Amino acid sequence: MSGEIAEQPEVLRRLLDEGAPRIRETARRIAEKKPRFVLLSARGTSDHAALYAKYLIEVELGLPCGLTSMSTTTAYGATPHLEDVLVITVSQSGGSPDLGASATAAAEAGAITLAVTNNPDSPLAEIAQFHIDLLAGPEKALPATKTYTAELMALYLFVQGLRGDDGSAAAVVPELAAEVLDRGDEVRHLAGRYRFAERMVITSRGYGYPTAKEAALKLMETSYIPALAYSGADLLHGPLAMVDNISPVIAIVTEGRGGQALQPVLDRLRGRGADLVVVGPASQVQTASGGFALPTGRLPESLQPLLEILPLQKLAYEVAIARGQDPDAPRALSKVTETH
Repeated sequence: MSGEIAEQPEVLRRLLDEGAPRIRETARRIAEKKPRFVLLSARGTSDHAALYAKYLIEVELGLPCGLTSMSTTTAYGATPHLEDVLVITVSQSGGSPDLGASATAAAEAGAITLAVTNNPDSPLAEIAQFHIDLLAGPEKALPATKTYTAELMALYLFVQGLRGDDGSAAAVVPELAAEVLDRGDEVRHLAGRYRFAERMVITSRGYGYPTAKEAALKLMETSYIPALAYSGADLLHGPLAMVDNISPVIAIVTEGRGGQALQPVLDRLRGRGADLVVVGPASQVQTASGGFALPTGRLPESLQPLLEILPLQKLAYEVAIARGQDPDAPRALSKVTETH
């Protein structure tokens, strides 16, 4: 897991250099079909990448977009009407049976189908009309890290391609990612405060919300800490009651409208005396009890999730090590989860 976390700047550069032209061409061909609606299918870590794509598509394209409930077709046998609908299935392995069955049902229902995988020879890639290869190389650790950020980058480039943009704003991301990953000592220092945590709350809004969900998953699957991810808005609707002065809370604050929308939540958390750690701009970290400052000034808000997740991946790894766990081999998990 540690080695694959470190590979991410290289993977992102490869995707930009080698993958971007093909992604733009795929986006051009799909844009010609003028989809009226977008549906996203995914599981686990890829589901969080799909949620990121949902924000991109709705904010930057103005297209209605939803996350599918695959069991409506795979378990209940429902027959959807998907003419002129773009169905994007995101999966690192492309091997889960329910994803393949869902993509097949979408194609039979008249959808435009796109698979985003790290395996161009996978069943899912063969089923879909279009395919985007993540070019991340083999991922051997069970917790997905480099394939997650590759999914974010690929989906960003694809959405930009749909709107006729070359995605050049992403060119600086690999360099900034390397800068973030070089600051491992700061993350190890943060990990010390969570070694004995009984639960954690992770919150954000907007583009940062998928990061909160992915960070919670990484902490749960590597160190077995119950980590609850909430949109800041949802946190105020009840779950805030469980936060007290010994409850660790990680807030992911994007620099932009999402961070502005999260500000009242941060104020309420401080008012409750929460142990608040911020991942985001230095100005926000300085007002918390700790955190990790990100170099966000050169990035639009929509690209900041590619940096936000990096210290949180390393945090999950370091907390697992500190608790005597093996983050490379979480109990009860396998690399390809075969849900039906």
